[in-house]
Amino acid sequence: MYKDILLPIDLGNESSWNRALPAAIEYCKAFGANLHVLTVMPDFGSPMVAQFFPDDHEGRMMQNANDVLHKFVADRVPDDINVQHVVADGTIYKTIIETAEDINADLIIMGSHRPELQDYLLGPNAARVVRHSSKSVLVVR
Repeated sequence: MYKDILLPIDLGNESSWNRALPAAIEYCKAFGANLHVLTVMPDFGSPMVAQFFPDDHEGRMMQNANDVLHKFVADRVPDDINVQHVVADGTIYKTIIETAEDINADLIIMGSHRPELQDYLLGPNAARVVRHSSKSVLVVR
């Protein structure tokens, strides 16, 4: 039923993956699906923000995130699951939706967290993905 599953994670926030990752692994094993693990870096490309960083900051940041993501997957995902590592930058929920479209994901599996005040005002990324994605989304609480 599922061939490609997208798992967006925040490498610095365990609640983004501590329950979602086991669910994604279970789904991948059950359906023989490929797992695409995505982490999204903030977009520092605007001229106002970029002037405060060295010229090569974005490339180094993306390479570091890629290294950390590979280690994360090697430590936590069984070897019998085919994993693609994806590091992107931009607005989190938009990047998740765009990546799901690009890889033709059948399912997005996301972790949820206890909403805080700013989430009620701005809307958490999981809720935005659910509302705006044309893909099926499983939110693991």
